[in-house]
Amino acid sequence: MAVEKLLLAAPRGYCAGVDRAVQTVERALELYGAPVYVRKEIVHNKHVVAQLRERGAIFVEELDDSIPEGAVTVFSAHGVSPAVHADAERRSLRTIDATCPLVTKVHREALKFAGEGYTIVLIGHAGHEEVEGTTGEAPEHIVLVQTEEDVDTLEVPDPDKVAYISQTTLSVDETRSIINKLREKFPNITGPRTDDICYATTNRQSAVKQMAAQCDLVLVIGSTNSSNSQRLVDVARDCGAAAHLIDNETQVQEEWLEGARVVGVSSGASAPEELVERLVQFFRDRGTATVETFEVMQEDVRFMLPKVIRQQLAARG
Repeated sequence: MAVEKLLLAAPRGYCAGVDRAVQTVERALELYGAPVYVRKEIVHNKHVVAQLRERGAIFVEELDDSIPEGAVTVFSAHGVSPAVHADAERRSLRTIDATCPLVTKVHREALKFAGEGYTIVLIGHAGHEEVEGTTGEAPEHIVLVQTEEDVDTLEVPDPDKVAYISQTTLSVDETRSIINKLREKFPNITGPRTDDICYATTNRQSAVKQMAAQCDLVLVIGSTNSSNSQRLVDVARDCGAAAHLIDNETQVQEEWLEGARVVGVSSGASAPEELVERLVQFFRDRGTATVETFEVMQEDVRFMLPKVIRQQLAARG
């Protein structure tokens, strides 16, 4: 039996930081020609990485000998530590930093708190590139906390001199509960002036939370290494809907659709809209006639391209 209705969460998909990072690689390829080297995946999406690879981007895990001296090298949206910048300079690489400005904000906070002598509690996921880049700003000051349980066992040199920062792509609710736990344990704890969790993560979670209440099933388009996409699945499940993460429409399983009258669709901040369009067509081909946008809010955030790209484009006229 066909799914009766498809709800498309809005906002969904690309955030301003991802849009800027992908455009940075595209413009670098236009301006300098292939190959352009990219440290790590520019954004956490298989489809985007594969498309850029076809156009001449070469993705590397680290700045090792596989990158020729002087080559054009882009740093991903997730940010890098000062050690990586120093390594690039040592090897005379022509770097373009596509770090999301909201991640750069967290790096600045880490430096500020470290300079003031605080122990910095970083709320985030171990091994995530963003966490590694932020930790690298002040490694001797930063301790990582992933859960409320981690807070229970946390010991610091001076309980009155503690600050917290967070990864930008976490679950809003989960992070709030960890911050509350930190405040209980360290009443004098200080934090950033504005929330570290990015506007896009917050907005996409809010849209899924409200939409999931009306859905039998929620499908989130995004890659498994995308933290914000994984959180959207968690949010939908917390609201009582069945939910699955898929890279594209080919991964939809028949048993998921059994008894599903209303299916909600969202996509992570690094998933392009064309993947949503392909999923919508998949359902239309199966007889779904009603496709509605479930809009919670509108976004109008834009970030300028990195300065070096803007200068090169201006010079071209």
